[in-house]
Amino acid sequence: MRLFVLGNANRPGVIKAAERLLPFLKEHAQVVVFDLQQEADLGQETADIALVFGGDGAILRAARQMGYQQIPVLGVNLGKLGFLADLNLDQFEECFPQVARGNYQITHHVMLECTFTSPAMKQTVLGLNDVVVHTGRSYHVIDLNLFVDGEPVTRYSGDGLILSTPIGSTAHNLSAGGPILGQELDAFVITPICSHTLTNRPVVDSSEKVYTIVLTSGWGDAVLIVDGQEITPFNTDGQITVRRAPVTFGLVKVPGRGYYQTLRDKLHWGQQPNYRAEPRTQE
Repeated sequence: MRLFVLGNANRPGVIKAAERLLPFLKEHAQVVVFDLQQEADLGQETADIALVFGGDGAILRAARQMGYQQIPVLGVNLGKLGFLADLNLDQFEECFPQVARGNYQITHHVMLECTFTSPAMKQTVLGLNDVVVHTGRSYHVIDLNLFVDGEPVTRYSGDGLILSTPIGSTAHNLSAGGPILGQELDAFVITPICSHTLTNRPVVDSSEKVYTIVLTSGWGDAVLIVDGQEITPFNTDGQITVRRAPVTFGLVKVPGRGYYQTLRDKLHWGQQPNYRAEPRTQE
């Protein structure tokens, strides 16, 4: 097995953990890239798995670093939530020998391609989680028009708009009141942020369509944010186009780690509320 070892060196504990595990990894696989600064040109090498140390943010960066030559990712969580990187260090050391022997599955997930066009520039960014258009430093209401395959859909007036993949549906989309999507669906979800009307609700539509967002008015400029990491100023002379990327993101799943288990473990989904009353004090 050939490995990329990637990660976020700025995350406490990542360098120490990766360097400690390097001899263990070399016992079971060939490490062809060791890059915790996310600077290597991964297009020059091939691998079977990208092992990513850090948190979900490190996986999002690694997906963009791999660009249009995606290889499956196995994440080791050294952060807080670890929704994508759902193995801790002990779990990883226990299961990696099985992974090296091929005892794992790969799930494939929609990625998005976001193109920002203005008179001054044209920029395309690959994303895994979401595209967010949000009010800028003025913090005033902005008006956004959404078009799907060129057809006018609606105008959103509020703090902004989220266009999320199924993978990203449990991130900013969920916090804004959007639905959880099955991770392997071929769909996008569009969720308004603090919409100034009762009629705007989240919408789920096909990932085969092309989505265009135009800022029509606002007291100040807006910002375009891809995966919570790539930030671009956005005003009324620009246009955002989002479509399904020509590549998919591969996630390595080890036996016993299913999607619904992750929802239960990480988000405490389905837990019953505690209705037990506080004990009364005697007078």
